[in-house]
Amino acid sequence: MNRSPDDPISLVFCGTPGFAVPTLEKLVEAGFHISLIVTQPDRPKGRGLELVSSPVKQRALKLGLPVVQPERIKDNEDFRARLTLLKPDAIIVVGYGRIIPQWMLDLPLLGNINLHASLLPKYRGAAPIQWAIAQGEPVTGVTTMKIDAGLDTGDILLQREIPIAADDTAETLAPKLAAVGANLTVETLHGLQTGSIQPRRQNDSQATLAPILKKEDGLINFSQPASEILNRLRGFQPWPGAYSKFRGKTAHISKAVALDRALAPAEMKVEGNHLFVGCGGETALDILELQVEGKKRISASDFIRGYRPRPGERLGA
Repeated sequence: MNRSPDDPISLVFCGTPGFAVPTLEKLVEAGFHISLIVTQPDRPKGRGLELVSSPVKQRALKLGLPVVQPERIKDNEDFRARLTLLKPDAIIVVGYGRIIPQWMLDLPLLGNINLHASLLPKYRGAAPIQWAIAQGEPVTGVTTMKIDAGLDTGDILLQREIPIAADDTAETLAPKLAAVGANLTVETLHGLQTGSIQPRRQNDSQATLAPILKKEDGLINFSQPASEILNRLRGFQPWPGAYSKFRGKTAHISKAVALDRALAPAEMKVEGNHLFVGCGGETALDILELQVEGKKRISASDFIRGYRPRPGERLGA
């Protein structure tokens, strides 16, 4: 529906993680009226289990924006009444962490607009950044879409590609995508306001999934080529990482280089200050940094001096 560019757009913003903060900031900077911030309740964190606010809540309070933190939203009548009274033109959803119920989908004129960290329909799900890297994708991007009742299946509004650098991890790629996505969200709202955006359906036949990560996703299978293991290592930072066993203890590999070298899978070989581990397809990892359970992260050279791996010793035992 066409709207005058002079008509102010009223927004409700639903978000929780640091990834959502740049979008919130850009919307404020662009002059949109944000009537309410919806974020997850404070959660206990750290050894002291002190309650910690979400990054979105922390930023919203500094911006002087009202915040609500409902434990549930689907059947929350007080929350529903508050949003209905606000009559937002659009609800922006960035990593909120709750399924948006139908009553929220039906509420705003311009719909519920989600910023998703992949080029939909690729990598639908909770961990698109991690799985794009883990699958060795050379490019990824962000998508704004209208939320529907499915899992990231709504109509695409706008998309923007960015390359994945060879040394990118999930931790370094996420801020890049967040920055691009923040600008894309503003552009999307302007386009919806003027009627210049034509939503397009996703091609479900091209969909891939990016399910929430599990601890076992980080377990290294040394029969895979080194390049594939390295992609998973990069993608699964900071958790669950990439790990195996060394002398009965968990050992996380935090930095490595993939190379062509014929070693038996999981076999360690020491040459000077280099620690090589055999992988599938006559490839190997040159381990740069690792961390044995209960110890600090150390360089491969310090590991070699401290543990003195024996000839033929293998990881995974």
